[in-house]
Amino acid sequence: MTLSHDENRQKALEQALKKIEKNYGKGAIMKLGEASDIQISTVSTGSLSLDVALGVGGYPRGRIIEVYGPESSGKTTVALHAVAEVQKQGGIAAFIDAENALDPEYAKALGVNIDELLLSQPDTGEQGLAIADALVSSGAVDIVVVDSVAALVPRAEIEGEMGDSHMGLQARLMSQALRKLSGSINKTKTIAIFINQIREKVGVMYGSPETTPGGRALKFYSTIRLDVRRAERIKSGEEIIGNRTKIKVAKNKVAPPFRVAEVDIMYGEGISREGDLVDLASDMKIIKKSGSWYSYGEDRIGQGRENAKKYLRDHPEVYAEIDHKVRVAYGFEEETEDEGNLGASTSESDSKKVEKVNEVAPDQEENETLDIFEEE
Repeated sequence: MTLSHDENRQKALEQALKKIEKNYGKGAIMKLGEASDIQISTVSTGSLSLDVALGVGGYPRGRIIEVYGPESSGKTTVALHAVAEVQKQGGIAAFIDAENALDPEYAKALGVNIDELLLSQPDTGEQGLAIADALVSSGAVDIVVVDSVAALVPRAEIEGEMGDSHMGLQARLMSQALRKLSGSINKTKTIAIFINQIREKVGVMYGSPETTPGGRALKFYSTIRLDVRRAERIKSGEEIIGNRTKIKVAKNKVAPPFRVAEVDIMYGEGISREGDLVDLASDMKIIKKSGSWYSYGEDRIGQGRENAKKYLRDHPEVYAEIDHKVRVAYGFEEETEDEGNLGASTSESDSKKVEKVNEVAPDQEENETLDIFEEE
């Protein structure tokens, strides 16, 4: 049985479409193929490994991102790198500091232009979310960061007595706010990053007892959820100079989820771009590793990973060349004509994807208990 599309039905459809456009404006309804922005527009995360793990080269515009994890795992660092990338492209960024813990000097070290950063330190959760809504609705802000959801305390709780029960207040607040925010975030193509903490549920016998505060709404509305965890310490002799951090893409609506990116977060510097590049380029054989030595082309660039990172930091032209090759291999940038002519000899190695970044942790896919056992 086939459905006929005769002239009468076609005319009726055209009239309905015209009426919808007249009532709700042009673009209220269209055929998907006619949409001018089918291609997902993104902004780099500030980490090449994380760009690769997300599958689309960065954070998608007009979407909600949740970044959660234990204390001091690097959640705010990840968000501030996104702010810096937006500002590099001439965009406007806003930071809603509900925790009252933003360090301007650290933000500056990460590349954030603090003179142009819009900062709010709200008194209540309602005030913080209302400010976020006003900024997003203006259409003039490119990224809004809320740090953190757990610190968005409802007014009733602040005005009440210590020890009073306020069951589900924060969950209702977040649910109501996200219903309103999600539409305007999409229309204005604003990136909204919500940083969240983790809590432990009592009496969980099977699976992970960890959960995130603020109810289920943020989980549903988020396009991407990033689980940030410290893996190991980075030492220089006896001195601890940073952390090796795993960022797992726990949810992704624009590419396959459960990919893992490993990055170096250095104290006072943020995510090491050079460390990212050494790892990715080595896995793709753009940088060759023989024993403990790293080499690029005919040149040895360092013995050991830290020395290779230092070489790239001291030679920005070499860094830019390798970075471009990696981005071309992943489809984030286009190949130049000269590279196209030379591509026959190198295409096999450059086309390999980084298995390390794309691997799924053994039990994590099955044990996504954060989304299953959530209680408001």
